[in-house]
Amino acid sequence: MKQVFTQEQLQAIADALGHTTEGLTGSEIAHLLRSARIADTDPELTKRHRLYNAFVHDQNRRKNRTHIIAFIRKAMKPPRFTREPTRFEPMRLNLNRALAFAGLLVTEAGELRSSDAAATLTQAMRRAQELRAGLEQRGVHEDVLRFCREELLADNYFHAVLEAVKSVADKLRTRTGLTDDGAILVDRTFAGSVPLLAINPLQTKSQQDEQKGFVNLLKGTFGMFRNPTAHEAKIKWNMSKEDAEDLLSLVSLIHRRIDGSQMPPRV
Repeated sequence: MKQVFTQEQLQAIADALGHTTEGLTGSEIAHLLRSARIADTDPELTKRHRLYNAFVHDQNRRKNRTHIIAFIRKAMKPPRFTREPTRFEPMRLNLNRALAFAGLLVTEAGELRSSDAAATLTQAMRRAQELRAGLEQRGVHEDVLRFCREELLADNYFHAVLEAVKSVADKLRTRTGLTDDGAILVDRTFAGSVPLLAINPLQTKSQQDEQKGFVNLLKGTFGMFRNPTAHEAKIKWNMSKEDAEDLLSLVSLIHRRIDGSQMPPRV
């Protein structure tokens, strides 16, 4: 039997893609429907209802979800977001929350893959609440707590940790004005005899060694999480709540050290 989406799944997918502020525009919907060879049955309706009706009509006619899958793949191609890169991640997260119940996931690379999805939104919400409660007991940094959201945990805990690690790079760029990423960003920020930022006065050998150790810690953390699409095993990493708590606590420590860092004087 060919796979199809349920009515509820189609509604959730249409709601995510047709979101008022974080979804596709009307002209994008028209173009993508044509490209996926799906009839635009009700172009005068709101974006959500327009997509839902088009998806339902196509699936009922073909008795499969092939063209709807094609629409999603085309809609989430990263090159489409080159001019407005900030649109991609909110749309991806909304869509993943809808796709979770169909056992699908859009990766950061825009690829549609199978996943071990949460059975219900309640399950995803419970994961988020439990993770946040455990981290609050640990006194984890507030910049880490905001990544304990159900849409990130609909698949597993890995994506919450991944997004938290990305927030470290964002903070470094904000503090320094640099535009680099990963190990290059770490070296340009913390390496050298007079770095852009220092986590201590750098007056003694112990302090200098601590700075070097922090550089290695950051590089190791970025290397583990910054490019999961290049390592498929990480995409399918069935991370436990305990692992997530430990790793997010590490990211919390990194955030605190960055917050307390200073720019050494230039002589």
